[in-house]
Amino acid sequence: MTKATSDALLSAVLASLDEDKAEDVVQIDLRGKSEIGDWMVVCSGRSSRQVNAISEKLTDRLKAEFGVISKVEGKETGDWVLIDTGDIIVHVFRPEVREFYQLEKMWLPAGTDPAASFR
Repeated sequence: MTKATSDALLSAVLASLDEDKAEDVVQIDLRGKSEIGDWMVVCSGRSSRQVNAISEKLTDRLKAEFGVISKVEGKETGDWVLIDTGDIIVHVFRPEVREFYQLEKMWLPAGTDPAASFR
């Protein structure tokens, strides 16, 4: 277990999401823009079951690798799960819910197409 910088934590988050087949992953740099964290990551799972699995595995991996205890909201329904690691805020959505809220539009620079930011 090591103390993580926000960039190391971001790398671990992105690797976990990739391993669990999260779709349309967008990372948004919040440094200097907001005090809520350094990074925001938004992604989709194909179903409520996958959204919950992605969230659960991510929190387990961060705890095992870095000792990070994440705050988690929304696991009850599996439509939108928010994971707050302190430095990184992760939103895992079902596609329909993500489309409805369009959260990344609020945080990406004006004129940026969220689809162009998919990793």
